[in-house]
Amino acid sequence: MTTSPDQRSKQYGQFEAKQYVKFEEERTRPVKDLLAAVPPTPIRTAIDLGCGPGNSTEVLAALAPAASIRGLDVSADMVEAARKRLPQIDFDVADITEWDEPGPYDLILANAVFQWIPAHEPLLLQIASKLAPGGHLAIQMPDNLDEPSHRLMREVASAGPWAEKLKGVGRTQRFDAAHYYALLSPLCSRVDVWRTTYYHPLREGAAAIVEWTKGTGLRPFLAPLDDSEREEYLARYREALAANYPALDDGTVLFPFPRLFIVATRK
Repeated sequence: MTTSPDQRSKQYGQFEAKQYVKFEEERTRPVKDLLAAVPPTPIRTAIDLGCGPGNSTEVLAALAPAASIRGLDVSADMVEAARKRLPQIDFDVADITEWDEPGPYDLILANAVFQWIPAHEPLLLQIASKLAPGGHLAIQMPDNLDEPSHRLMREVASAGPWAEKLKGVGRTQRFDAAHYYALLSPLCSRVDVWRTTYYHPLREGAAAIVEWTKGTGLRPFLAPLDDSEREEYLARYREALAANYPALDDGTVLFPFPRLFIVATRK
């Protein structure tokens, strides 16, 4: 079952560029690492699925400066920011679950987007089929549902007066490297899968983790709440984070963030 951009926004809350780029350097590092692993082959056509505010597209353009590049995102706010950032590149508001362009593409980038799409395996294969022979699919997904930052979102949701309102909210799919390797291998001559945990130093402790997650994983939990509920939810979440992420002597918190990476090359 696919969702329209409007439905996606209602389910997860508005994707806001301003909130997302508060930690732009930390969020961009994984896509740099991802694209650094793409084999050095000619790239004439490329697309950034879930381009966000254009930070990932900027890395893509640096990798393939002569390529024809496009970007798509479900959020109009993100696309507006991307257009301002990279006016020479075409960006469109679109849900990738409804993306039906045939390609072929030499490189398809999907940075931090598939985690928002439940049971996305058929879509992933459909998108991989749009690659030219020898083309590359580059995927990165946050793999953090069992980290305290995300476990506490669910615990606060189920323990508060909003429990019924937030029942079933949030992502549930965990990512297994062997599963994706087996899925893509029949179509691809090479499938490179790895997992990296980044440790981000955040100087404002639990408050900084709240600001980080408000731009991504916390959105589904906040979207259904009214203003007073949202304020109380965030207060409880911040208190729980402080207990689970002890600060160092200088007040900094090391925020672990595991991510799964895939670079697959089509036969």
